[in-house]
Amino acid sequence: MKQFVIAGTLVAGVTLAGAAMAQTPAAPPPTAPKAATAKPTTKTTQAGNAQGGHEAPKAQPNTAEEATAPGAMALGTVRLPKGGKVDGKEIAAGSYQVRLTADEAKPDARGSSEKLERWVEFVKGGTVVGREVVSIVPAAETKLVQKDTPPPSGGSKVETLKGGDYVRVWINKGGNYYLVHLPNS
Repeated sequence: MKQFVIAGTLVAGVTLAGAAMAQTPAAPPPTAPKAATAKPTTKTTQAGNAQGGHEAPKAQPNTAEEATAPGAMALGTVRLPKGGKVDGKEIAAGSYQVRLTADEAKPDARGSSEKLERWVEFVKGGTVVGREVVSIVPAAETKLVQKDTPPPSGGSKVETLKGGDYVRVWINKGGNYYLVHLPNS
């Protein structure tokens, strides 16, 4: 009985192999050899492009033309739910009027624009209680940097950032975003 099963298995295997080989396409007929042409050999680098070859540059992020910042103006009123530090001084929780000054902050960071780094004043009861640096994001660039839901036009948003070390005051005025980061006290 064993011999019958083994013989049947061998016959089935040979039959399947023959059918598979019968369905493979025929090899193309041989052609006359072409004249030898010298092709330069290229070595591929780790990056994948050939040495001496040229590949199109990678896509770069969108950029906007040189931005201009508005002059001095009132940005609006914000309510700080808890105290913080403005210009190194403690301020209490409460409502403050925020005014953009014409004074440019002189950033030390390369690539930042002095025109878009300015000072804002926090005013309470007609008295300036502190100044802090504001980063201005022009309307043309808002879609390039926006990740969170922005405040409504003419409105503001105050939120504690991840880790709880900073409070971000985000003001939307005239389509521009004004971002102030205050250390928690």
